[in-house]
Amino acid sequence: MPYTVEHKAETRTRIVTSARRLFNRRGFSEVSIDEIMASAGLTRGGFYNHFKTKDELYAEAISLTLECEKAGPEGSKIDFTLPPERLAQIIISAYLSDQHFKDVEDSCPLIALPSDTSRGGPPVRQAYQQVLEAMIGLFQASQTGEADARQKAIAIATMCIGGMVLARAVDDVQLSEEIRDVARGTALETGGWSETQVVAAAE
Repeated sequence: MPYTVEHKAETRTRIVTSARRLFNRRGFSEVSIDEIMASAGLTRGGFYNHFKTKDELYAEAISLTLECEKAGPEGSKIDFTLPPERLAQIIISAYLSDQHFKDVEDSCPLIALPSDTSRGGPPVRQAYQQVLEAMIGLFQASQTGEADARQKAIAIATMCIGGMVLARAVDDVQLSEEIRDVARGTALETGGWSETQVVAAAE
C-alpha cells in the first residue's frame, strides 16, 4: 500500500531535522547518510526516496532555519511581529545568549556550518546565503532612514555570527563570555542602541 503524501512529508521532515542536528554538532563531512537515517529512526534505503544527494539534504537543513521558531532570552519565544527596531535588539541578545551558546544541535547553521558551506556545491552555498540575507534584511529594516543601513546590518550580522563562532572555539569560559559580551555590545552600538534598551524591548 503506497504511503500518503502526509506520511512522506513527515518522513522528510524527520530526515531533515536529524541531519540539521548532526551537521551542527559534527559537520557535513563527519556525518554519514546511515547515521542521519538511523537518528531519524529510518533505514538508509529510504533516503533516496526524498533526496538525490547528501548535498541536497544539507542545503535543505540549512534552509530549515527560516521556518524554525526562534527562542529568545531565557527560553521565551520571539515575536516576529514586533517593530523592526525592537525585534533587532532582541535578536542580537538572543543570538549571543548563554542558551544559544549551549544549544549546539539546534543552533543557527550560520554559526556551525560556514567552513563546510564554503566547500559545498552551489545548492549548499545558495541555501546558506539565503539564511544570511534574511538575517541582514532583518537588521537592515531596523535602520530605517539611515544612509548606510545595509552596511550597518552586515556589520551587526558579522558581530553576531563571528562572536558566537569564536566563543565556541575557545576552552576558556571567561574568554568565551567576554567575546560574546563584546560582540553584543558592538552590535548594539552599531545599531544605535544600548543594553538598557534591549532589556526594555524584551519586556
